[in-house]
Amino acid sequence: MVSETNIFVLGLDDANLRTLRRVPGAENYRYHQLLTQADVQEGEIPIADLIDRAVTELEAFDGEIGAVVGYWDFPVTTMVPILGRRFGLPTPNLEGVLKCEHKYWSRLEQQKATDAIPKFALVDLDGDPKPPEGLSFPMWLKPVKSFSSELAFHVKDEDDFTEAVEEIRAGIGRVGKPFQYILDQVTGVDIPPEIADAGALAALAEEEMTGQQAATEGYVHDGEVVVYGALDSLNYPDSSSFLRHQYPSQLPEPIVEKMLDVSKKVIEQIGLNNSTFSIEFFCQPETGDVKLLEINPRHSQSHAEIFEDVDGVPDHYNMIELGLGRRPNMPHDKGKYKIAAKWYHRRFEDGVVKRIPTEEEIQQLQRDIPGVEVDIVPAEGQRLSEMDAQDSYSFELAFVYVGADSEAELKDKYQRTIDSLKFEFEEV
Repeated sequence: MVSETNIFVLGLDDANLRTLRRVPGAENYRYHQLLTQADVQEGEIPIADLIDRAVTELEAFDGEIGAVVGYWDFPVTTMVPILGRRFGLPTPNLEGVLKCEHKYWSRLEQQKATDAIPKFALVDLDGDPKPPEGLSFPMWLKPVKSFSSELAFHVKDEDDFTEAVEEIRAGIGRVGKPFQYILDQVTGVDIPPEIADAGALAALAEEEMTGQQAATEGYVHDGEVVVYGALDSLNYPDSSSFLRHQYPSQLPEPIVEKMLDVSKKVIEQIGLNNSTFSIEFFCQPETGDVKLLEINPRHSQSHAEIFEDVDGVPDHYNMIELGLGRRPNMPHDKGKYKIAAKWYHRRFEDGVVKRIPTEEEIQQLQRDIPGVEVDIVPAEGQRLSEMDAQDSYSFELAFVYVGADSEAELKDKYQRTIDSLKFEFEEV
């Protein structure tokens, strides 16, 4: 009998546990939740307390710890290397993670490896900030550290810029202060003076990028960078809010190859190691132009099921293999479907949720439409604007995972699904 390997997952939630149980070798793994999803994703982020609590949980464990891993954004991305180093486990390098996470630091590194980036400039939020010299409207203004498009604003003129500055000032501390704590506490990481001076409570202005959004996913093992997939990220019409991520990318092959090449170069420049990563792009199919939006030092948990549908294995597998100190061997085209997507069913107005689809309704729907899985986001009685980690313009109601054999079938299955989801709202 093979003994079980204990794998601790920061913020383990039911939806991802469902997927983790389907990775190769999972019958020999015992997954343990290390802190809750609410601890690491909702409300304020008491980072020192979270690290202490995680250390206490791990020290109290009566058994051998095989790995500490995580698929959420900050603070999980920085806690994994801190905890891994403390307990002598294979782990991403903290310096590489920080270079990806701090948007300004990341841009400074990216420009050393590629010209496929927008014009950018730091914005000090103290005093009376002005649009940076050399950048013209429209532009994007965002904190140097945030997640899920939180506090990212598309600004068309100086009035928009002033409004965005005020909103960012009001909300930047939730993520910025705990990220600053990490910057202040880390040892053995060479933080450049310009990053130390900017800190984590500044903002970044970037020229507007247009075109179709897309992404790559990959990993680094012992310095070897492997990019194993490219996806499309499609928005709602006339909106910056995601409608769906679909895999594999349907963009022309030269553009996909360019994304793969840029991804490899910037990850090598940053020096991220023993980690998964995902990189977001804007692409212009007509011109072949590609621009890098941001680098995440983790794979996207949003993509795990769609990789499974197409390749046969959820790409959580790569995270687990790296966490155990092994080189992943991700299969390709071994799944049930030719194309798959994660759809974001959204509402663009606030409201109080009076009814969500029942578990029985969802199970019946999943029986009726093969290749579909549904996760409901809000709870009954919840006000949508009080949900955490939403973008600045919409509210997530459900994640709909769809596998299909064509893009047309993908769209049809999604439409049939959302037509069957019964939500009710009280206007506010």
